[in-house]
Amino acid sequence: MSITYSLNEIDLAVTYILKHSKSKVLLFDAPMGAGKTTLIKALVKALGCNDTVSSPTFSLVNEYITKDCKLFHFDLYRIKDTEELYDFGIEIYLEDDAYLCVEWPQLLAPILDKPYHVISINLDEKLNRVLELKNSL
Repeated sequence: MSITYSLNEIDLAVTYILKHSKSKVLLFDAPMGAGKTTLIKALVKALGCNDTVSSPTFSLVNEYITKDCKLFHFDLYRIKDTEELYDFGIEIYLEDDAYLCVEWPQLLAPILDKPYHVISINLDEKLNRVLELKNSL
């Protein structure tokens, strides 16, 4: 399943994700600059959180809470191995019934024991985003 959108239409991509996701674990697979953080910002807003959303590049994880749910936003770009994931307590986050939005999920995906979706984002020739939602279910 895929959708093509411009940055001005990012809300369409968020609606698409929320409509077609059967899991709250969302792994964002995209090259640098493709719009992973921008899409997660729009997702946090759509879920009802008005906090300022930023990339957790150095903190590794940011938490956002709405009246209906909780969302953890991870940036695992600087993580070098699976041991580092466990060192910062990834298993605690995985046990929670929160949305987990993970940028750079390559080390996390193999150890997940719950259903997840991979959201791939690529740029087309007109610099629109092509989002593909893949299920692990």
